[in-house]
Amino acid sequence: MIRRNDKIAFLYAGLAMLCWSTVAVAFKWALKSVSPAQLLLISNYVAWLALALPIIIQGNAGACFRQTRKHLLSSMLLGFLNPFVYYLILFKAYSLLPAQVAQPINFIWPIMLMLLSVPLLKQRLHFISFMALLISFSGVVLLSLQGQLDIFSIKEPVGVMLALSSSVIWALYWIFNMKDDRDDQVKLMTNFLFSSVYITIYCFLTGELTGISRFGILPSVYAGLFEMGITFVLWLKALQYATTTARVSSLIYITPFVSLIFIHFILHEKIYLTSITGLLLIIAGIMLQQYGVKEKK
Repeated sequence: MIRRNDKIAFLYAGLAMLCWSTVAVAFKWALKSVSPAQLLLISNYVAWLALALPIIIQGNAGACFRQTRKHLLSSMLLGFLNPFVYYLILFKAYSLLPAQVAQPINFIWPIMLMLLSVPLLKQRLHFISFMALLISFSGVVLLSLQGQLDIFSIKEPVGVMLALSSSVIWALYWIFNMKDDRDDQVKLMTNFLFSSVYITIYCFLTGELTGISRFGILPSVYAGLFEMGITFVLWLKALQYATTTARVSSLIYITPFVSLIFIHFILHEKIYLTSITGLLLIIAGIMLQQYGVKEKK
């Protein structure tokens, strides 16, 4: 039984936040040399190993073999949604958009979760939620302008739609994930195992199993470790140690702002005022949805 300790919880959460803040840079570096599918191929296998090792070290490997047929079928679906489809779409969006645009748009998934919860979970759409939706989507529009002030000058609309689509996939994943009561680490590892099969078949069919540039391997390994693998373990630890998960979870809102610093100084992207304003609007909409509705209740 883990004893609650906020200091340890914030340490784990801070490390997770720092890792997630750097991965946009790794994505862009990798995509200079490999395709989105090849990036996922490498990072998926690395993440699977990073998730499997702690389970083995903790002596919990037996739980992996005690999973029921229902659990495995669930992982077949969950692994298909995330990481397979989710990251294929997300990496393609990153290949088309500046990192400062792709990363914040993908962050809109809590709003997508709210929308999908209406038909799938039969939840009500409150007026506050509707306002949050408008605020966040106005932020997406500003981000899409990439420094321009003309509403008709949206650059790379396909990339913007892909980034938005990835947030829909992520929200769907979490809705289905809520119904699965397995240990989180075992469940994640099994999901990544099935996703490894999917991405391997996909790359075989598209001819992308070969011709992987050596220059894309290191950033792809980094993405697997610090976007998908180790960081999830850190975040789960943070939630386990926290006396109140809401306080720790609120740290996640700092991530995209820290990410902009890395994007500017490492990728040398000029940070547009529209990017900062758009990000602020997205975060404001998400916080209004999460805390406004709770306050109303």
